[in-house]
Amino acid sequence: MATIDEELGALERDIRQLKIEYDQFFGGGRKRPPNEIEWRIELVVKKYGERSGDMKYGQRFRYNNLTQTYAKYKDIFRKRMKRKEEGTVQRHFGAAAKAIEAERAQKLAEANARYATAVAEPPAFRMVCSEPERETEKVDKLFHAFVDAKKQAGEDIARLTYPGFLEFVRKKTKELRRQKGCSEVEYMVETVDNHVKLKALVKA
Repeated sequence: MATIDEELGALERDIRQLKIEYDQFFGGGRKRPPNEIEWRIELVVKKYGERSGDMKYGQRFRYNNLTQTYAKYKDIFRKRMKRKEEGTVQRHFGAAAKAIEAERAQKLAEANARYATAVAEPPAFRMVCSEPERETEKVDKLFHAFVDAKKQAGEDIARLTYPGFLEFVRKKTKELRRQKGCSEVEYMVETVDNHVKLKALVKA
């Protein structure tokens, strides 16, 4: 059976080893904290805490110094463990927060892109006519839609005049009706990639 001095010597060695293994754990060299050594130390501390009367003065002095050292280390380990656990939670929270923020940023970018597209590329304007010279009201609306779209796209409209536009529509309609044998022509003002186009489509 081990003597008191032998057990106190083992206690001292275990306390030193506990510090080494906790340092390894906090440094990433161990996957788990040294619970077995800590459990062994607790047994000896409790044993001689209840049997202090069996120890001599020198043994009690040594025991008290060892328990004080252990208590100091234990407090340090507890605080470091708490920081480690909180750090893990914060990292997980941080990763989740970054993912949420990235998703929000993506949705915002998509919304901005849709808004920019809606602003830069207004809905196409359509007008159908068969005799432009008799349907000047329709041609007038087509002309203003064409001009407005060009202004919004930042294109030059200095050369655009209504008489010239009316003449273009008249000739284009007559040409398509003769070539395609159609009764009507549909004109469409469309903005594609911030460039305004005037299309003439054959109607049956």
